[in-house]
Amino acid sequence: MLDPVWLKTFLAVAETRSFTRAADRLGLRQSTVSQHIRKLEQATTQQLFQRDTHSVQLTPDGEAMIGFANDVIETMDRAMSYFTGGKLRGRVRFGASEDFVVGALPEILRGFRRSHPRVDLELTVALSGALHEQLRAGELDLMLAKRRPGEHADHPLWTDRLVWTGRAGTTAEPDGPVPLIAYPPPSITRACALNALQRNGKQWRIVCTSGSLNGLRAAALAGLGVTVFARSLIPDGLIELPPGHGLPDPGDVEFVLTARRSAMREPVLALSDAIRAQAGRLQDAH
Repeated sequence: MLDPVWLKTFLAVAETRSFTRAADRLGLRQSTVSQHIRKLEQATTQQLFQRDTHSVQLTPDGEAMIGFANDVIETMDRAMSYFTGGKLRGRVRFGASEDFVVGALPEILRGFRRSHPRVDLELTVALSGALHEQLRAGELDLMLAKRRPGEHADHPLWTDRLVWTGRAGTTAEPDGPVPLIAYPPPSITRACALNALQRNGKQWRIVCTSGSLNGLRAAALAGLGVTVFARSLIPDGLIELPPGHGLPDPGDVEFVLTARRSAMREPVLALSDAIRAQAGRLQDAH
């Protein structure tokens, strides 16, 4: 029999590619994580990971196990929700910044829906500036988005550096205008980039405007120009540009999880708690 605890440990190691990070995520000792993986490999009679002092990689059998493990865990979660009666009911209108369309957020939301199958979750993905406006207008109950540091007294989930990014080998002409790839207004990262350029007397030209993260990434991978992202959320294929490019510091950004006070019902609180409990995964999405 395959113990679900072993399977959950396996999935954590497969996602993080690290026994140490998996132990931190699961609240276990590293020796316990190693023991779970060893028992799972003994039960399946297959090696699931190739590991040395520097890396942890899935074997072909390990890749196959991901699908089986997810199916088993999802089936058990559905059974528990059914028999324990997912009693929580209601609707949550949740807004998430474009920054999280890839990474851990979809899996966190899937876990919430498995635990609370009777809660209607309505997801809006938009720019952070637009989400703030929708929250104020009462169109959202809960929002995960960026804001400028110090805009409100409540504590952010975390603070991150904004950095200039591009594809490997990107260069910028020191005397020419900066080719800028940006979200449209009211984007917070766009405003921070433009403010930094203005403060430092740098000229710029907008070479691409896109409302989607994938659009910005595609333009940067094509070599059209440079763009600004939070350091922890740089999309795959792009790199942080070194200081030698002469681009000004765009500053910090805060990530917040904010609910309307009038919307603090049990379903909203439950989703807020689920996201806060796994905020570390959101920072490590890329």
